Amino acid sequence: MPTFETEGFELFYMDEGPRDGPPILLVHGFASNIMVNWVDPGWFSTLTGAGYRVLAFDHRGHGRSDKPHDSALYTPQAMARDAFALLDHAGVQQAVFFGYSMGARVSAFAALARPERVPALILGGLGMGLVEGVGDWDPIAEALLASSIDDVSDERGRMFRNFADRTNSDREALAACIKHSRDELSEEEIAQIDQPVLVGVGTKDEIAGSAEGLAALLPHGRAFAIDRRDHMLAVGDRSFKAAVLAFLAEVDG
Repeated sequence: MPTFETEGFELFYMDEGPRDGPPILLVHGFASNIMVNWVDPGWFSTLTGAGYRVLAFDHRGHGRSDKPHDSALYTPQAMARDAFALLDHAGVQQAVFFGYSMGARVSAFAALARPERVPALILGGLGMGLVEGVGDWDPIAEALLASSIDDVSDERGRMFRNFADRTNSDREALAACIKHSRDELSEEEIAQIDQPVLVGVGTKDEIAGSAEGLAALLPHGRAFAIDRRDHMLAVGDRSFKAAVLAFLAEVDG
């Protein structure tokens, strides 16, 4: 199992496609992993088929990576450092960051912190929630720690508890992650992200916030509406794949 070390943790990763292809780093969402977020929905095959070198990793606390239970270890800044540690491990100086949901938040923090290493950015499943927040997630932490899903009444809590159970996740690690991984960026910080940015959000997504609103704050942002898709289904949408490929072809050109 390929792993790399970052800040004392061993994180699982994948690195596929032509080594001389333009690199793209996939950054998955909360309670997900490489397989659920990127392999099963067809992103690896789509991007490698288009000639890209595709890297991805399981966040700390997720998938096949180490799973600490200390909530202080799960800031977007720390997870952005994990992303750069993978690029260092793979010998990649620059890569387009493509994040979904929590992964989009981590990618935005990464682009702001090290712009010279992030030439372009794709934010899926996160719009104005990056600035305004994504609601009260304390019920989700409570749902993750509940002894049984039958004890969970909150609708969003049940959704994420079901998802965590389906992915055989360490629910205590996820509950720790959710406490500090939702840091927001100010409008002034968003305005400093000068790279080309594609923001894709499902039209039925009640979590992400407005893609158009976030794109308007970005100097070089554009919004893409993923028609009739909610937060869970938008990631694998065929029209979103086409929009991402068109965006990548433009920034690569």
